[in-house]
Amino acid sequence: MADIDGLIRLLTESLPHAARVQNATLLLWDRKLETFQELPKGGTRDAPRARYMISEGQLLETHGDEDGALVPLMARSGLVGMLVLGRRRGGRPYGRAEVRHLSVLAARAALAIENHLYHRELVASERMAALGTMAGMLAHDFRGPMTVIRGYAETLLEADPPPSAPELRERAELIVRMVDRLERMTAESLDFAGEGGRVALRSVGLVTTLRELAEGLPLEFPGLSVDADIGIDLAAHAPLDVDKLRRAVGNIASNARDAMGGAGKLHLYARVHDDRLEVVIGDEGPGVPEAIRERLFEPFVTHGKKGGTGLGLAVTRRFVEDHGGSVELLAEGPGARFRLVMPLQPAI
Repeated sequence: MADIDGLIRLLTESLPHAARVQNATLLLWDRKLETFQELPKGGTRDAPRARYMISEGQLLETHGDEDGALVPLMARSGLVGMLVLGRRRGGRPYGRAEVRHLSVLAARAALAIENHLYHRELVASERMAALGTMAGMLAHDFRGPMTVIRGYAETLLEADPPPSAPELRERAELIVRMVDRLERMTAESLDFAGEGGRVALRSVGLVTTLRELAEGLPLEFPGLSVDADIGIDLAAHAPLDVDKLRRAVGNIASNARDAMGGAGKLHLYARVHDDRLEVVIGDEGPGVPEAIRERLFEPFVTHGKKGGTGLGLAVTRRFVEDHGGSVELLAEGPGARFRLVMPLQPAI
């Protein structure tokens, strides 16, 4: 991250003075969601509408309604970002030499960003290979004990005569359900460690699904209470993998409970914007330490969690991305706030 941090400082702190503009913003292009991500803040935003565009040594008028200029960052793989220049001081127009210099700077910045993204993907693939080996070993070791546990629970349910105590039957049924969940989690972990991308999409009512998800969190994580604000049309349906969505949200809820000392309130806000489902989940804990914010969604990153593996949020990101969406940590507090965004149509 050192190189990209230096590039961000150069473009957003040093360049405005040299180019005589009020400010400069660096946007990274997210090809999955077709939106821009503002660096270093990390929030998403739509394409800005500026009056000018500087590209390949030319100054073009775009008739945008905002003062300033856009400088596309084009690399070998295509668009990787956008440099947004604010209003020029004194209202001076760009000279030919300035336009050429900015175009050269944009080309070099685009190459640096592309290299950074390639290196990040390479490191992630190496970690995934190690994680895949570990997940395969764990799945192999878990399969035997889970089969035995499930077998004994089913024996109790199928006993002749059946167990007379209602509590015994309920507990045996609970054991079977929990073993089934463990098996699904094991399969999903292998999916996460492998290629990923496999989702069992089915059309579901968004309001009903999200309400059931919110109501199930206190049962799965005792000590949590959930304040749900689901402002979505009752008739809205969308194709989702409900198990993966539940696991993604559950991992955030588990971390939230730990951050709040085992008990506290979780806030869940859900809306639909531009054919995208947006879910914001926030807690009332101390927030995420600055030292791990940049690496929070990477595998094995954890902080202050006893027995934590650091895989929870990495799994959350993978499952949301399997839907063609994205997850981010919001800068605003209090506590930790995560935003999940997923398109309401399956990716083609």
